[in-house]
Amino acid sequence: MESTKTASLKQMSRGMTLLYIEDDTQARDAATSLFSELFNDVIVGVDGKDGARLYAAHHANIDLVITDITMPHMNGIELIHSIRHINPDVAIIVLSAHNEANYLAQTIEAGVDGYLLKPLSIAPMISTLGKVLEKIHLKRENTKSALLLKQYENITNTSSIISKTDPKGVITFVNDKFCQISGYKRDELIGKAHNIIRHPDMPKAAFRDLWRTIKDEKKTWQGIVKNRAKNGDTYYVKTTVQPILNPKGEVEEFISLRHDITAIMSDKKQLFDFLEANRLSVLILVQIEDYPILEKFYDKASVEKIEDAFGKNMLYLMPNRWGFQRVYHLGNGLYAFAIDRRNCKATKEEIYAVLEQFLANVKEYIVKIDSIEYDISAICSFTYGIFRIFEDAKIGIENAIQSKQPIVYADGLSGIEYDNALKNIETIHMIKTAIDNRKIISYFQPIVNNTTQKIEKYESLVRLVTEDGQLLTPFYFLETAKKGRYYSKITRIVLENSFAALYKIPEVSISINLSVHDIERDEITSYIEALLTQHSDEAHRIIFELLESEDIKDFFVIKKFIQTVKAKGVKIAIDDFGTGYSNFERLLSYEPDILKIDGSLIKNIHNNQVNQHIVETMILFAKKQRLTTVAEFVENEAIYEIVRDMGIDYSQGYHFGKPKLF
Repeated sequence: MESTKTASLKQMSRGMTLLYIEDDTQARDAATSLFSELFNDVIVGVDGKDGARLYAAHHANIDLVITDITMPHMNGIELIHSIRHINPDVAIIVLSAHNEANYLAQTIEAGVDGYLLKPLSIAPMISTLGKVLEKIHLKRENTKSALLLKQYENITNTSSIISKTDPKGVITFVNDKFCQISGYKRDELIGKAHNIIRHPDMPKAAFRDLWRTIKDEKKTWQGIVKNRAKNGDTYYVKTTVQPILNPKGEVEEFISLRHDITAIMSDKKQLFDFLEANRLSVLILVQIEDYPILEKFYDKASVEKIEDAFGKNMLYLMPNRWGFQRVYHLGNGLYAFAIDRRNCKATKEEIYAVLEQFLANVKEYIVKIDSIEYDISAICSFTYGIFRIFEDAKIGIENAIQSKQPIVYADGLSGIEYDNALKNIETIHMIKTAIDNRKIISYFQPIVNNTTQKIEKYESLVRLVTEDGQLLTPFYFLETAKKGRYYSKITRIVLENSFAALYKIPEVSISINLSVHDIERDEITSYIEALLTQHSDEAHRIIFELLESEDIKDFFVIKKFIQTVKAKGVKIAIDDFGTGYSNFERLLSYEPDILKIDGSLIKNIHNNQVNQHIVETMILFAKKQRLTTVAEFVENEAIYEIVRDMGIDYSQGYHFGKPKLF
């Protein structure tokens, strides 16, 4: 039995190095001979000081230390502390005589791993060494496993998008790649439900299947998921969701591993890869003209079919003189042709001529899908620059849309946009400084009753005071603010100033401008409702002026807001009526109280008969609908007399007063 234990001990100690310290020569020689049969290498020290020196020199190779207690120059306890200072985890066995029991407490405190009594006996030695060596092996296996686990974790974190949730689906952990692809910060995700990134296009049935698999069946679920980032971008991930069970078989949490496959599914990514690999390229962008109208006229599925059909036929419609191999579908009715410049050495004029023929072919082409027949109309931009050619071509498409040109040569346009961007940056800095220094202020222009000539209302008009004291109107900063994150802050300040003015200008109404963008922002509508509640006794003196716009994403949101504020006593005015979309049916659905006739129709009404006829029609419409009318830009007595005699109820303009600060 003992020989079996010895064989097992030799197996465990194979390849190990022992440091053995003993000051008694006779005992040292006998023990060294014994230990040499077990260990691959035995380093021998003659006293504590020698042992400390040897360990410092060879500690990287030493697996086990066996040391005497009572030794000259440095005793065993001091030696152990010296060794532990270098390596707190090395295994140490104390070799002690019966009369050294007083050191027992100190060795325990030093954290030794075992004890052997002098003189050495084979059986106890084999037993103690066996336990210590087994402990060393277990520690090594744990260290190895921990190291492997850490490496697995690192490679998984690097290659995968990872999240963990509690059993209810509330996020408890996300890695950096999750934050990068979703656009959310970690603190925006932790504690939120996982549907924060859910794309509305994903069918509910898919998520019912997922939850049934991971929660009810407690199995792994795999599939392709379409998600939506914080900025609204779509991305696709191949997803694996694994339930983590406790010993009772209950779901403790869920862990999800995803891999971004958007690049596989995205023509845009493939186009960018091509342009990156072929720095000198000809790039042609083709945009379906009036694409927003196409979206409004047909349902989403039909629009996608029209886009797909057009994309598949574009190579046949393009006079393929240079051998285009494919069409990149970039979404929202935008397509691209790209080719290495070495394969297309045509001049600007030659490319322009080919695109003219292409557009002529497009005009003759009719998309036929199911019961749909759609006449495609398109516009193009092209460039063959070296730097930022996609940006150039994209700006070219935007210019083509604005200028109604069918083809735009776009080389270098992004440089112009860059200059504009620098100006925007300066304006953004000016806006931020004004907000920080409370220099966004409100001026108020009187609105006069045309019958009594008394001021009954004031319009709140935002102004910005620059660092050098200039007073700027919205023309100089508001559009830029809309492109940044400061527009909502300006709106909040205007609302705050306007509600405060209710108490500075008693018994009159305050008219506040609101855009569609304001109403579509939850934080603004929530703030308005809070202000109306706070100032409920004065809410009937508030008028919200809504600017007509075609750029409305959801009419229901606008109507709901109007209904909410009107229920609190607020009146609704339609601002600049006559220059916008002027959809009378939609206008009436808003149930306005006031129509403000745009100043461009009023300022020259005394010598423009066409404008007079237009305004007369508006007045007739307003009176039939029992709407109050306001004429803007009433600059002099002659204009005032005309609008008064035409039956307009109120006037606003420099004739009655410039905007002023209260």
